[in-house]
Amino acid sequence: MRVRLPIGLILLCLGSATSAFTQSAKPEICSRPAIGSVVAEPEDLRSQAGVLEADLTLRNGPAANGQTRYCYVAADGSVSPTLRLQPGDLLILHLKNELAGPATSPTAMRHHASTTATADSPTDPCLRGEMTAFATNLHFHGLAIPPVCHQDEVLKTTINPSDAPFEYRIRIPAEQPPGLYWYHPHIHGFTNPQVLGGASGALLIEGIERANPEVAGLPERVFVIRDQDLLNPDAQPVQTDSMPPPLLLRDAEGDILNTGTGGGKPAKDLSINFVPVPYPRYLPAGIKIRPEEKQLWCVLNASAITYLDLQMLVENKPQMLGVVSVDGVPINANQTAQKKITWQSHILLPPASRVGIIVKGPAAGTAASLITRTVDTGPAGENDPTRPLAAIAAEPNAPEPSVQLATNPTPLPRSNNAWLGAVKPARTRTLYFSEHPHDPQNPNSRTDFYITVEGQEPKLFDPQDTAPNIVVPEGDVEDWIIENRTRELHAFHIHQIHFMLEEWNGVPIDEPFLRDTINVAYWDGTSPQLPSVKLRMDFRDPHIVGTFLYHCHLLEHEDGGMMGVIQVVPRPAAESTPSTQPTPPATHR
Repeated sequence: MRVRLPIGLILLCLGSATSAFTQSAKPEICSRPAIGSVVAEPEDLRSQAGVLEADLTLRNGPAANGQTRYCYVAADGSVSPTLRLQPGDLLILHLKNELAGPATSPTAMRHHASTTATADSPTDPCLRGEMTAFATNLHFHGLAIPPVCHQDEVLKTTINPSDAPFEYRIRIPAEQPPGLYWYHPHIHGFTNPQVLGGASGALLIEGIERANPEVAGLPERVFVIRDQDLLNPDAQPVQTDSMPPPLLLRDAEGDILNTGTGGGKPAKDLSINFVPVPYPRYLPAGIKIRPEEKQLWCVLNASAITYLDLQMLVENKPQMLGVVSVDGVPINANQTAQKKITWQSHILLPPASRVGIIVKGPAAGTAASLITRTVDTGPAGENDPTRPLAAIAAEPNAPEPSVQLATNPTPLPRSNNAWLGAVKPARTRTLYFSEHPHDPQNPNSRTDFYITVEGQEPKLFDPQDTAPNIVVPEGDVEDWIIENRTRELHAFHIHQIHFMLEEWNGVPIDEPFLRDTINVAYWDGTSPQLPSVKLRMDFRDPHIVGTFLYHCHLLEHEDGGMMGVIQVVPRPAAESTPSTQPTPPATHR
């Protein structure tokens, strides 16, 4: 709201006082809601007549404690708006980079001190490829769109503050599953500080009620959970029993190691739609809902390094949550059951994962909360203890969400493609995560992070070396075994495609869901069997032909080198593509 000052006060502010008043009244860049405030929905930017055209500006500024905040600001002043589109829509984003000042962490600078802009840098942002603290770009996480400049290319596309607004022009595929996706920067070496500072937003492909009529007519809400550096890093945990606080240890990057207790100081604070829930008291944010009302919550873990294990408690008793989509894709995408819902008492979300869940509000006057349970990230992982996120208040006059799903939706057409789980893979590959001290003579030196194709030499990702680690013909389906040879959790993610989990630690899994991010358990240090996942990878979509990335989505690991390059090459038109042929209906009904 704009405040008009009385004339007398304006006159008193003339002269030297004027500049002082102007300075004090300058709005805070990337301001955040107050601790304990009610969670507000992100503003929606909607497509009109098949087109969503919008301006986004990436800004940064210091918080009161010296941390650097980042935010995307739309032309109307809204922060990190939700981009809402329909399949087949055209998205046009004009991204302006207004980053300034000391905008990176010492760790990132140490990793990439040599990747700075020079006088002979390419003027075309599509060809620049120089990853610096003040450069940015956008990755549209989960969308099956071409990995080319002005769409979803992050190997060479770098936008500097001196550049004119950069135009992204993306046609959402007509076959894109309805659900929750997101956008964030992907500048190698500096992704972690930008996302940790808040540079992220939701992108929602509408129409999930067309895929699953169980959600038809429900109010829909978007919750983005982010992490950030501790607001009170020197505070001691609030003691709830007679046990002393656990011994505080840190890894080489300075993050608090997993205590193994389920409590203690977390590695990072959390927020929900930017409402902070800081350590040590964890004063929760507020969520209002009408008593016993059913809603569809679209939840994004936009954390840089923090795992979530979400649970809703009513009178301290876990409630069942109805999962209808994972990583943007309805769980009935295999078309075996039109109204499929998976009911779970808690939901593990690695960084970058999303879930669509049906929740039911508590009865009026009943105590309820949304929490994240402790996640065992391994002896070398960060500490992710149990903590509250929001107090849920059931109030008859709670405002209704602005989005209401259609009550009588037209069902989505059946896919002509064979279900991924029914396709025979062309080949199987094995990849593995590994870590080593940068200086073998100094185990406390920073950590180098690797993801390696079995048979190749481990090497840190180098943005100047874009030779692919893997080449796949378009149209193929492959099985990838991802092993974890480290003592901490990793979250495997690949751009442009989704995959299906087939096995967990060698045991077949009956979860016919599509994902783009998956947790890989840590190694205990002695077992001869390495933790692993087996994934069915889908390279059949012609939209994805090109060069793109796979990596750990703990961004500290990604920035530290745990990333590889894959190239999907066009298949000659004369060749047959058996993996694209639909299977007979009997095989997937």
